[in-house]
Amino acid sequence: MRRRIRALPHLWVDGALTAAILIAQLWPLLSSDERSSEPWDWWGYAVVIAASLPLIWRRRAPITILIICLCTGALYDLADHVARQPIWYGGLVAVYTVAAYSDTVQRIITFAITITGGLLLVGSSETALRGTVLFVAAYAIGRATATSRAHAAALEERAERLERERQVEAERAAEHERARIARDMHDILAHAVSLMVVQAEAGPVVVRSNPARAEAAFDAIAAAGRDAMMQLRRMLGVLKDEEAPRAPQPTINDLPALADQVSHTGLRVEFASTGRPRPVSPDCAVAAYRVTQEALTNIVKHAGANRADIRLTWEDDTLLLDITDDGRGRAIDGHAPPSGGHGLPSGGHGLIGIRERAAACGGTAVAGHRTDGPGFQVSVRLPLAQA
Repeated sequence: MRRRIRALPHLWVDGALTAAILIAQLWPLLSSDERSSEPWDWWGYAVVIAASLPLIWRRRAPITILIICLCTGALYDLADHVARQPIWYGGLVAVYTVAAYSDTVQRIITFAITITGGLLLVGSSETALRGTVLFVAAYAIGRATATSRAHAAALEERAERLERERQVEAERAAEHERARIARDMHDILAHAVSLMVVQAEAGPVVVRSNPARAEAAFDAIAAAGRDAMMQLRRMLGVLKDEEAPRAPQPTINDLPALADQVSHTGLRVEFASTGRPRPVSPDCAVAAYRVTQEALTNIVKHAGANRADIRLTWEDDTLLLDITDDGRGRAIDGHAPPSGGHGLPSGGHGLIGIRERAAACGGTAVAGHRTDGPGFQVSVRLPLAQA
């Protein structure tokens, strides 16, 4: 009921309140005079109406309406034959409105003048005491209402701010998830397609001279395609509404299998791990696999290498991941690769993706030419999980 009343236009509420006060104030005048049969003086009706009707606009000009109500009510006793008014409700409502809607300085000055004027103009001390108590009570209720309204507004503003922050956080999380899915799809497709292209190019060359090797190349193409389809199906399945298989993503433990898979392309891949393995957060474990996958994909596509090495080094609080090769870059249409360059200019974002994956886990990644010989090196430093 309170919410419904607050939702109504203020003019409707104040109009209904004014009507109720007017009826209550006219009620003594509508009763018969026990002392005589004569009707009450018209002056009483006029004063009651003049002191009550302005309350319709009480929110627009609280202080002005209070002055009108009090001054008009003070003229009531100028006529002799009028009914007694136990309480002037209009003045109390006007005091309440001033306390609830006026600023501090105007509110305090107006209330002080109201109390002082009432004490000076009222005839008896009993009436003065009763009027003072009523005005103080109306003022206190008005201040309580204003405080409650301010508190509710602050809570509502805080709730709106929290909702906005939640929406921003949700959008940021969704954007992060989209970027993660895009990186994963890039890594999966680039790795699988690169392996398939290399094997497909080698197949026709050896199909007559070495049928067994050609058959192995085609088997490698099929295996790379199946692996890519399985990973894509698993990744896209989580985006659907219905339940999909929730197989875990490949992690550090799958690096030896990845090295073996890439070895089928003719590139000799060696995997080595030193130090005592320690706990790694799930994100870092997946990132280590994807970084290695992307680095090997770049080697297969661009390096023209014969050998690649994957080396894990477990330190106290850090995991070091190094992927190196001995390539000098593939030739482009029979021309040698540019001096100082490494591989073909594919226009991709492999190294950028590697840096982004490392940074997302709180790590770092650097890439560049090896200083101990020909080839390229990708070095990634990932933090270990806290015990």
